[in-house]
Amino acid sequence: MDRLIYTAMTGANASANRQAVLANNLANVSTNGFRAELSTYRAVPVRGDGSTTRVMAIEATPGFSDIPGSPQRTGRAMDAMTTGNSWFGVQALDGTEAYTRNGSFEVANDGTLKTNNGLTVLSDGGAPITVPTGAEVTLGSDGTISAKVGNQPPTGLGRLKLATPTAEDPLKRGADGLFRTTSGDPMPGDNVARLQLGVIEGSNVNAIETMVQMIQAARQFDTQTKLMTTAEADDRSAAQLLSMQG
Repeated sequence: MDRLIYTAMTGANASANRQAVLANNLANVSTNGFRAELSTYRAVPVRGDGSTTRVMAIEATPGFSDIPGSPQRTGRAMDAMTTGNSWFGVQALDGTEAYTRNGSFEVANDGTLKTNNGLTVLSDGGAPITVPTGAEVTLGSDGTISAKVGNQPPTGLGRLKLATPTAEDPLKRGADGLFRTTSGDPMPGDNVARLQLGVIEGSNVNAIETMVQMIQAARQFDTQTKLMTTAEADDRSAAQLLSMQG
């Protein structure tokens, strides 16, 4: 009995975790630059005397879908989408350098350039970008930033940090939803990265596909819980047989 109930328990736990990941993906179907999170599991046999027939479902290294989201043309001067596999460098809430595909920018009250969800945008030197008061900001296709105040000539403010991960040090998702290198080191700027202006990248989550996967995960969870119920009934029947006299 114990072999069945513990195996079913780990299967139910895996299905519940997968359902949570899919629900988070579906909740971010309209989030700019969102990358769908992937959940993977592997069967691991339990080692030890009398345990070789027990197999547990263990979560494997999670990843994310690197398929670009669909471009959404806005015509807004401070919206941009990176081309290829390059990312925008931003400062996370914990002060570390992180990366996002959200290219919708705005100027905060203190003049700092931020994403539309409040993250400080970094320059290719790794520092925040400050915009003069009342300036009109212009982005270039190479990531350069210019500011024009009144009738004065435009002034260069620097260049957005555009970085491209490598196979040797790929990106991984953090608990805050931002991405960082596996090593934890900041990526160098990519001088050849370019932007599409007046365009933002949408989420790469397929809502219909995700809903179908959620239904499958729910059915898998139900199957595992039914197995645990069966194991409990079998254990009760075995106890009754063993308690019989004569």
